Amino acid sequence: MIRRLLVANRGEIARRVFRTCRELGIGTVAVCSDADADAPHVAEADLAVRLDGVTPAETYLAIDRVIEACRVSGADAVHPGYGFLSENAAFASAVLDAGLTWIGPPPEAVAAMGSKTAAKRLMAEAGVPVLPTLDPDAPGEFPVLVKASAGGGGRGMRVVRGPAGLAREVESARREAAAAFGDGDVFVEPLLEGARHVEVQVLADRHGTVWALGERECSIQRRHQKVVEECPSPGVTPELRARLEEAAVRAARAIGYTGAGTVEFLVAGERVAFLEMNTRLQVEHPVTELVYGVDLVRLQIEVAEGARLPAAPPVPHGHAVEVRLYAEDLAYLPQSGVLHRFEVSGAVRVDAGVESGSVVSPHYDPMLAKIVGYGATRGEAVRKLTAALRAARLHGVTTNRGPLLQVLTHPAFEEGRTHTGFLDEHPPSAPPPPGAQEALAAALALAAANRDHAAVLRSLPSGWRNVRSQPRTARFEETEAVYDPLPPGTAVLSVSPLPSPAGGAYRVVLEEDRVRRVFEVCWYGDGKVYVDGPGGGVVLTPVPRLPEPVEHVAPGSLLAPMPGSVLRVEVGPGDRVAKGAPIMVLEAMKMEHAVTAPAAGVVATVHVEKGRQVDAGAVLAVIEEEDA
Repeated sequence: MIRRLLVANRGEIARRVFRTCRELGIGTVAVCSDADADAPHVAEADLAVRLDGVTPAETYLAIDRVIEACRVSGADAVHPGYGFLSENAAFASAVLDAGLTWIGPPPEAVAAMGSKTAAKRLMAEAGVPVLPTLDPDAPGEFPVLVKASAGGGGRGMRVVRGPAGLAREVESARREAAAAFGDGDVFVEPLLEGARHVEVQVLADRHGTVWALGERECSIQRRHQKVVEECPSPGVTPELRARLEEAAVRAARAIGYTGAGTVEFLVAGERVAFLEMNTRLQVEHPVTELVYGVDLVRLQIEVAEGARLPAAPPVPHGHAVEVRLYAEDLAYLPQSGVLHRFEVSGAVRVDAGVESGSVVSPHYDPMLAKIVGYGATRGEAVRKLTAALRAARLHGVTTNRGPLLQVLTHPAFEEGRTHTGFLDEHPPSAPPPPGAQEALAAALALAAANRDHAAVLRSLPSGWRNVRSQPRTARFEETEAVYDPLPPGTAVLSVSPLPSPAGGAYRVVLEEDRVRRVFEVCWYGDGKVYVDGPGGGVVLTPVPRLPEPVEHVAPGSLLAPMPGSVLRVEVGPGDRVAKGAPIMVLEAMKMEHAVTAPAAGVVATVHVEKGRQVDAGAVLAVIEEEDA
């Protein structure tokens, strides 16, 4: 019987496991790096152990320190979460060798699936269909996919469409895989374009029962990392579902699997090909929980304690759709900084690793939360999810809310026509400029704040003049608001202050054509104004009347798109480069990001060297463009 459980992970999955532990009366232990000392998962645990002596990026990979944390905290069980050490057979063995309960499959099963190349061979022997493994130096066909043999989450994965860049991409994938999983082994297989990414949730006990809990559709991905998942798949027929479930159960039985796991496939028409087996809980497990009415974490714990599963799994009901909310920009580059406000309401499930005031660190994956809509039908689930996402209060770091809403409202998605190239075929676009009413609400709130904090004549209305000669203009970098600050020029029903822990917050009520709209306007001293209203949230940047001098950079300067470490410098002063040529590679959140030449030219200066830590916006190099 487990009494105190340590989660060897961070963020939303640690909080998710803690939630089930509280329901079961099991004590909880968090581990953390210095960077995570104030994180929500640390605050929620009964006990927390700081893993010192390693860098923040290495903290959750330090097996010896995690085992020692169990000893000093009195934990008698370990849940690995996902990522980090969750698919590390040596870690599973170390937990068991220490006399602790391991919430996961046997180390032998983890090892069997830990190498994707070995897993493919094993699955082929078990009769599960697989794609061929190609020679990484001479695959013989293109396009191909370079994949990390260990781990997942899009790390160590590259699409190569021709022989020219193959060697470079293979080497880059090896470095990224080694940094993320401690294993730089990669392999190459054909890229099955236009296919769906479909996975089957399995759950097995120690007494021979293996469940297949339907399939999840995970086709919509960026950087080979899932961003939208749903259960069931809109493209899987009952006959195909039976084939997938049969193959998944066969795979689990072939390795003596116990606990929760996922068998992933590519599906192109009637063709099915095994991708990999994840010997852990998946990020997207909530959609299965909602449709099947189960708590997979609870079942993991009960199986680890020796419980028997019923002979047959529950019957599914309804449909669930999940989106992953990331701190990233439109180019999918991770963002870091303060998340001033994080509030998601509505008829949805929210599994979050952050809260209002959290600091998004550059050391880890930038996922903030998973938001899940459930309904009797797919349309109902999508509608609930869309409404909650649009109404969410997300202030501070840039997020992918806009691109997610574009996906959820796209006709192809609504019709279930999804595949792994969906975002290449339908790339997200920049949001439209803020509307006139949002800009007006921001202008009125800022003007009201100025009056509320005025040292003299505070009782006069904002914008008061003896002689009214012209309307006022509030300028923002994105748009401007031109308005008459005094009645009856604008139908402003009220502008009233709201409680605000920092900066300012106002409620603005406007009426136009007899339609009343309410806006909340907030600011936090970061130079931005956040406006939330009936149409969602927008961000405005006020233009100061007397701007401060700004530092100008030389023409042709290449700026760091995000904070990170310089992994490699490809050029030196005097080198001639073509447009799109790699200049250097940055590493952030264990992902590599190439910085390329925006135009053909000559490298004038290089301002950084390998290993240098850089801030977002730092000048990396200067390229003098060639005359046309």
